[in-house]
Amino acid sequence: MEYSDLIRTRQSVRKFDADRPVSPEQLQIILEATSRAPSAGNMQAYEIYVVTDAKQRDRLSCAALAQEYFLQSPVVLVFCTHPARAEMYTERSQRLFPVQDATIACAFAMLAAADIGLSSVWTGAFEEKAVRIIIGAPETQTPVAMLPIGYAAEQPEAHPRRPLEEMVHWVKVG
Repeated sequence: MEYSDLIRTRQSVRKFDADRPVSPEQLQIILEATSRAPSAGNMQAYEIYVVTDAKQRDRLSCAALAQEYFLQSPVVLVFCTHPARAEMYTERSQRLFPVQDATIACAFAMLAAADIGLSSVWTGAFEEKAVRIIIGAPETQTPVAMLPIGYAAEQPEAHPRRPLEEMVHWVKVG
C-alpha cells in the first residue's frame, strides 16, 4: 500500500476477531518497524512489552478502564519509557525524550500493523502502576501507550479531522 493511502485509510479499531491470531511473522514485522522509529540522539529510550496471554490481557483490560478490546485482540504491545538510556542529556531531555521515543515507536507499530492488514487502537487511558506491575516492568519505566493489535471484526466509519486552517499556525517572517 502506498504510504499516503495507509495514512488516509488507517482507523482505530475497538472490535477484534478473537478467533484470528496474529502470526509470529506478522508480529516480527511490526516489532522490526518499531526498531526503525526515529529517537532522540538514537538513544532508543523505550522498551516494548509483548502481551499475548489471555489472562494478562484481561488484567490489562482492568487497568485500562475495562476496555473489552484487550480481551479480543490476540496481542497487546505496551510501550514504556527507559529514562536511563537518556541520562547523558539535560533534566528536561531525560524526562521528555523517553516519552517521545516511546510514542514514536508506538506510531510506527500502528502503521506497520495497518500495512500488513492488521488493525490496532492506541490506548493511553490506564493506571500506570497497575500496567507496570502486570508486565513486570521496573519502577524506573513508565508505561506510555498500549496498542492492542489484531484482525478487525468491524470497520468503523472515519472520524472527522480538524481542518488544517484550525490547527496549523504560520509564523510570520521578521
